[in-house]
Amino acid sequence: MAAANAIELSLPSRLGYEKIAMGTAASVARLMGFSDDRIEDLKTAVAEACINSIEHGNHLNEALKVAITLSMTEDSLEIKVADHGGGPSTEILQPDIDRKMHEEESPRGMGMFLIQSLVDEAEWLKSDENGCYTRLVIHLREPKR
Repeated sequence: MAAANAIELSLPSRLGYEKIAMGTAASVARLMGFSDDRIEDLKTAVAEACINSIEHGNHLNEALKVAITLSMTEDSLEIKVADHGGGPSTEILQPDIDRKMHEEESPRGMGMFLIQSLVDEAEWLKSDENGCYTRLVIHLREPKR
């Protein structure tokens, strides 16, 4: 059950439903006072995490749900995107953008790298239930890098 400062969504594992999570995350971030640029980054990261869960975690099995929890604090928004998969099997490597642009490599395989570059914290964890989740955190004030 979600805390008072949290919102829970349960989506079918069907491409296109990630837009519901994107819209919800954007609405919450807007209410919290995030800048438009940060909201756009968040929407992209949430979409990528949901698509990964739909495709790789739940293997497009519409009987399996993707659970999204948005938890708000005074200065940050945490999003958990949970699925029934085993989690990523490899470490997150920086993709070779030049090779991808010259079609020497598949254009796919950039989602996790992209997520990490758009939010302040990103990690992929095993859940207590059967499955795993992506944990994203975006701070209201951008941390100094």
